[in-house]
Amino acid sequence: MPLWLVFHPPSTFSTPESKSALTRDITKIYTDGGLPAFYVVVNFIQLSEDNIFVGGEPLAGKKKPFVRFVAEHIAVHVSQNEARQARTIKRIDDALRPHVEEKGYDWEWHVDETPRALWKISGLAPPPFGSKAEKEWYDLNRPVAWEEKEGN
Repeated sequence: MPLWLVFHPPSTFSTPESKSALTRDITKIYTDGGLPAFYVVVNFIQLSEDNIFVGGEPLAGKKKPFVRFVAEHIAVHVSQNEARQARTIKRIDDALRPHVEEKGYDWEWHVDETPRALWKISGLAPPPFGSKAEKEWYDLNRPVAWEEKEGN
């Protein structure tokens, strides 16, 4: 499960269309890697410019909006595999760039990795990454009961 928090001022992501476009691109990062779309949750957290400080200075009065992305990775961890980490960094940059950099915003992102064992969806422990059961979740785009067996 990737959980994304998008901290942004009112001048950014102010329409349903801009939010939908960003969430589609974020979701594609993960579905292209084989994760079910419903794993991806994106929350937009709008903050007034007088509640955003960068380097100890308020954003209010600055020419460029500042957007901060925080992603929690639970389903798959990449930090211990340099090749997977590099692919993930590129996918994230490529997904976000049109929504922030190309609009002239200042932006920043980071990913935390939470232990997979500490995660459930609708009361169900998720099946192993790449398993037949996870493929079923992908195809159905929802969690369903599964049995932990060899080959899942």
